[in-house]
Amino acid sequence: MANIITFIRVLCSIAILFCPVFSAAFYSLYISAGVSDMIDGWVARKTNTASEFGAKLDTMADIVFVIVCLFKLLPVMDIPVWLYVWIGVIAFIKVINIVSGYVVRKQFVSVHSVMNKVTGILLFVFPLTLSIVDLKYSAIVVCAVATFAAIQEGHCIRKKNSN
Repeated sequence: MANIITFIRVLCSIAILFCPVFSAAFYSLYISAGVSDMIDGWVARKTNTASEFGAKLDTMADIVFVIVCLFKLLPVMDIPVWLYVWIGVIAFIKVINIVSGYVVRKQFVSVHSVMNKVTGILLFVFPLTLSIVDLKYSAIVVCAVATFAAIQEGHCIRKKNSN
């Protein structure tokens, strides 16, 4: 059941591609994808069906959701250059984490830390707040937390690999 919920997130994410940004359909699919992300892990734990496959599926669904949202939202927002640079730095750190985890452990390593979850919540809420909070201020908070989470993730990967 949990994997079905996760798969629903992938379907909602793909459907977002066909909706006008900030439309009722966009928000409905966006919120549905976010809710599915919040409940799939809980359902897996409650039904004792948590698995390595489910964790990897969850990570891939998260990646699809983020990429689709970036594809839809970035073109319609007036984003300053410094913010693109900061997002690029975060993405670069995340890629280094993925590659280093794979090189050392011969598998993709996914860290579900508290800070990664906080970053996810902030990223999820971010588009919902654009009409009431200036992009610059929201982005600083989200990027600061995301940077810390990415650095912490790299530390966790190295620490696990050094044991």
